[in-house]
Amino acid sequence: MTSLSCPYCYSKIDMRAPWFRCTGRRPPGKEPCAPRWDTDRERELGVKEMVLPSFAGPRRGLRTVIAAACPDCGVESAVRVCPTCHSRLPATFGEGRSPLIAMAGARHTGKSVYLKVLSHQLRNGMGRRFGADIRLVGDTQFSAETGGGADFLDPAGELFPDGGLYQRTNQAKRGRREPIVFAWRQTRRITGYDTTFLSFFDTAGEDLAAQETVDNLGYLGAADALILLLDPFMIPQARDRIRLPKAALDITARTIDVVSRVTENLRLSHRLGGRRNIPIPVAVAFAKIDAFFDVLGPEHPLVRRPQPGPYYDEQAGRDTHEHVRALLHDWGADDIDTHLRLNYKRFRYFAISSLGTEPDYDNNRVDARGVQPFRVDEPLLWLLSEFNVVPRGGTGR
Repeated sequence: MTSLSCPYCYSKIDMRAPWFRCTGRRPPGKEPCAPRWDTDRERELGVKEMVLPSFAGPRRGLRTVIAAACPDCGVESAVRVCPTCHSRLPATFGEGRSPLIAMAGARHTGKSVYLKVLSHQLRNGMGRRFGADIRLVGDTQFSAETGGGADFLDPAGELFPDGGLYQRTNQAKRGRREPIVFAWRQTRRITGYDTTFLSFFDTAGEDLAAQETVDNLGYLGAADALILLLDPFMIPQARDRIRLPKAALDITARTIDVVSRVTENLRLSHRLGGRRNIPIPVAVAFAKIDAFFDVLGPEHPLVRRPQPGPYYDEQAGRDTHEHVRALLHDWGADDIDTHLRLNYKRFRYFAISSLGTEPDYDNNRVDARGVQPFRVDEPLLWLLSEFNVVPRGGTGR
């Protein structure tokens, strides 16, 4: 495979024309290269930081170039970087196909909370479940883990240790923000080992407020898969069946409008006319389903959890899809289902809750009983099964 997408900026990388980053080691009789402001990283990712210089390596036809000499100091480096955003590429990058997964959703949907809870599960339990080594990779993530960067994942492994939830995600600068990237490494019968890189890009709700800002999100069209997080509180007949504080509601946008803007972006990005449907798999996850537990009743299939195993439970997933579809029709939101059926080749519904219990909306804090995630892994596992990263199995509930 000679061309892959960068898991950080989603641009195409020609593996026959690699770029490298200087190691900063001192060459004999000369001064070493020093870190400098990297304007390419700031332009592509909105990351303003000082890093050692990046440079293009030699191109040698079909031969793989694994190291090159820095043109400034002459010291050889094997540290590969993306030619576009200059992010450091993991040593195993290029071993196989790695899905780039974008996330989208309107304001108040809880995308950042969902991403943090999902990331916590990836690092704490999912690796054992699938016999995989799952870890954060990348400059910013390494910095965060050693105490030098943003505290996306608490070093102690605790979810929301002070009880406070995230503030609103800032809009992407010119559609750019650095995603969260995980390496999923596991054994394979034929190849021995295989590493899949999972790249999650979280859009701000404001980015989906108008078609113009949605069109600026280049990540959306470059992604191989999409987790579309929707808020059932935005559906009038759904929220009328439960009691919610005013702070829990954001009814400035209709759900169907948010979905339609995403569809328009994907159609333009994939150069699709009106005769073909969008080919990438889309996991449509309705968040905050715990608010409807009492209405649905303890015996409703959406309230029960599938038995976890080292696979994606296909039968349970199909059942969930049909029950969520039935709810949409019951809530008078069948226009969402019609839109998805007529615009996407592969989509599946999910019902999840990142926190598992209602938070304190007025003070933006987790419930005193703590975080109890409910089925948050299922959208990701379905997408990974679509790319043959995890197997399908199970017998439902």
